[in-house]
Amino acid sequence: METVIKANKLTKRFGDFVAVDEITFDVYKGEIFGFLGANGAGKTTAMRMLCGLSTPTSGEATVAGFDVFTQPEEIKKNIGYMSQKFSLYEDLSVLENIEFYGGIYGLSRSEIREKNKELISKLGLEKEANNLVRSLPLGWKQKLSFLVAIVHQPKIVFLDEPTGGVDPYMRREFWDLIYDAADKGITIFVTTHYLDEAEYCNRVTIMVDGKIEALDSPGGLRQKFGVASMDEVFYKLARQAKRSAD
Repeated sequence: METVIKANKLTKRFGDFVAVDEITFDVYKGEIFGFLGANGAGKTTAMRMLCGLSTPTSGEATVAGFDVFTQPEEIKKNIGYMSQKFSLYEDLSVLENIEFYGGIYGLSRSEIREKNKELISKLGLEKEANNLVRSLPLGWKQKLSFLVAIVHQPKIVFLDEPTGGVDPYMRREFWDLIYDAADKGITIFVTTHYLDEAEYCNRVTIMVDGKIEALDSPGGLRQKFGVASMDEVFYKLARQAKRSAD
């Protein structure tokens, strides 16, 4: 399998505080990779390093074939990113957001026109295309945010708690979009606080106090810890945590 993220003893220190402590893992093309951890686990810091937003203290990592130390700008061009807190401009219309991000990611005008038609049709937002994004329900905003994040067909998309506050029905529809993107070869790197969503991932890693304490398929983790759900796996590990802020 093609490796699209490779981390070897990746570490981030802030003075004497070790936020991420020698984490090692690979992520493969088309994989849905869950990255879990309680507040203070270090997952946000790890994701920032992988996105080219923060320089590691030591270790090695490549993302989409580019080195996190020497090629952070190339990484940014070859990934997508979606945050729970901010992904769309609410004072722009649906179409204007697609056009803006298409331009940011370097698509041509003709490509942006095609993407406008494709995404609006996929979401069924023909009537809302010229409405301001702020008028959309949260679930529709999040689905649009995801499609905008992959508008340039990146090798990898990082999703930082993308379904926070979204109702269960819309969360399920959102995950249908994730499956579709993964089927097309886009790697999904996702953090979530909804532990039922961990069951949807091909593999899951769980961080505790800056270290990776578990990495396997959901079924493998349930079997290893002798429990019936990912909730129970997570709580067994999270109880060991000593830190309280990420």
